[in-house]
Amino acid sequence: MAEKKLNGTVIVTYRCNARCNMCNRYKAPSRKDEEISLDTIRKLPPMYFTNITGGEPFLREDLADIVRVLYEKSDRIVISTNGFFTDRILALAREFPEIGIRISIEGLQQTNDEIRGLPDGFTRGYQTLKKLVEMGMKDVGFGMTVQDRNAKDLVPLYQLSNEMGMEFATASLHNSFYFVEAKNIIKDRPMVAENFEHLVNELLDSNSPKKWFRAYFNHGLINYIYGQPRLLPCDMAFDTFFIDPYGDVMPCNGTKDKEVMGNLNEQSWDELWNSPQADKVRQKVRHCDRQCWMIGSVSPAMHKYIWVPAWWVVRHKAKFWTKDKYSMYELPIVRDYRDGKVTKEELDALSTCDMTAVVNNGLSAASQEVLKTRSGEEIVDADIKEQEKGRKE
Repeated sequence: MAEKKLNGTVIVTYRCNARCNMCNRYKAPSRKDEEISLDTIRKLPPMYFTNITGGEPFLREDLADIVRVLYEKSDRIVISTNGFFTDRILALAREFPEIGIRISIEGLQQTNDEIRGLPDGFTRGYQTLKKLVEMGMKDVGFGMTVQDRNAKDLVPLYQLSNEMGMEFATASLHNSFYFVEAKNIIKDRPMVAENFEHLVNELLDSNSPKKWFRAYFNHGLINYIYGQPRLLPCDMAFDTFFIDPYGDVMPCNGTKDKEVMGNLNEQSWDELWNSPQADKVRQKVRHCDRQCWMIGSVSPAMHKYIWVPAWWVVRHKAKFWTKDKYSMYELPIVRDYRDGKVTKEELDALSTCDMTAVVNNGLSAASQEVLKTRSGEEIVDADIKEQEKGRKE
């Protein structure tokens, strides 16, 4: 019997050079000498999909070595990046033209640069994407985290990606130890939802079945920002896992505190995955009330429960008599808020936003110790300078 393949995310570093307003990970980097080694990565199981992320993964100078190892283990690899290190990205893409690259762009130029805090971040990311397409890479695209500040750029950015023949991935604000944030919240839900509604109709209007299913995902994001139960079950820690820079294996990156199933530096995969501790975490997942709707947990669920999004697509595509096949008011909660049956305060209470939370940043004791004398920004800036100096020499 063939071994079951999993869906995995490898967080290769917590170091990040961006200064995003919805993520404080840049303030809490991992120490380079503690970050997950090639030997530990070799212990990972077979995967049908692997996402390599961070932090900013291209701050790992051995990222090509990591990809070489995962290339033997995974049917498909996608790297999530802010696109700032163009030369490094292009060099990796030349060696591995079959991998996917997703560059985080949070809107058009001014909006993106304000949100991500990277000088010329939009221009760098956009030019990197263009060069990847010119090289002939097929699996390239944008990733956008939607909030009040950039919601009006959602459809224009999708249209730009569409013109370039690229993928377009979306998310909404989340709070968790991974983002080192507890206070993210959508303030004007109807406005943000309306922009998602426009995107859903754009996707449904396309000739791409893949985009039709993405329309369902974005429908789920409207449901999520209104604080409602997930449209599909969450099977994180059963079919899917995350591993962090310290070798800790977790169900996902959406939990309030870091939930550890085991440590791959110290255990074999089978020992870890089948341990009592892993089962304990799975029970927590079964009773989790955070209702996350992130692609890492939703994509596997959409494949597993394919009849649910498929029926949704069929019903909406069948509306041949109208241009706009979708309305956000299909969701009862959206109607209830419009009609005054539920208040903003009640919806806020359903979100993961917690103004009184003390954020557990998921760092090791050694990484925490470094932050007593230097800020995360200073640590990463010094690291980048050292790397650039080494490249010139």
